[in-house]
Amino acid sequence: MKIALASDHGGFPLKEAVKAHLEALGHETVDFGTWSLESCHYPVFGAKAAHAVADGECELGIVVCTTGIGISMAANKVPGARCALCSDCYSAEMTRRHNNANMLALGASVVGTGLALRIVDAFLSASFEGGRHAVRVEMLSAIERGEL
Repeated sequence: MKIALASDHGGFPLKEAVKAHLEALGHETVDFGTWSLESCHYPVFGAKAAHAVADGECELGIVVCTTGIGISMAANKVPGARCALCSDCYSAEMTRRHNNANMLALGASVVGTGLALRIVDAFLSASFEGGRHAVRVEMLSAIERGEL
């Protein structure tokens, strides 16, 4: 699977750990930055990853900042991106199954590396159930189009 990655400086070390984990599992990663601990702006990098997912360049995306909040908000401004901030495995699984989330946000100061990698695995191993959930996901798209 081709997975977009992005972080700000606060999420950089965790993004690097997630990248190594994904590549060890055989996934292809596209790193949209940042590439250092130098202070930077999370909206720039969150948007780049979200555009790659929404445009179909990447199948899924994972974004990281200190709390996960800011970068998830940035990603969700991109039409077609459905980014869920998760701090536990159950939420990561359910957001794929029920919300068809195509992006995961993590807070580097909220979850440790071990838990973050388990959250990533839960997110990647789940798939959208469709059915009644498809109607709700379509409603999210209608909001983006200004119809709801």
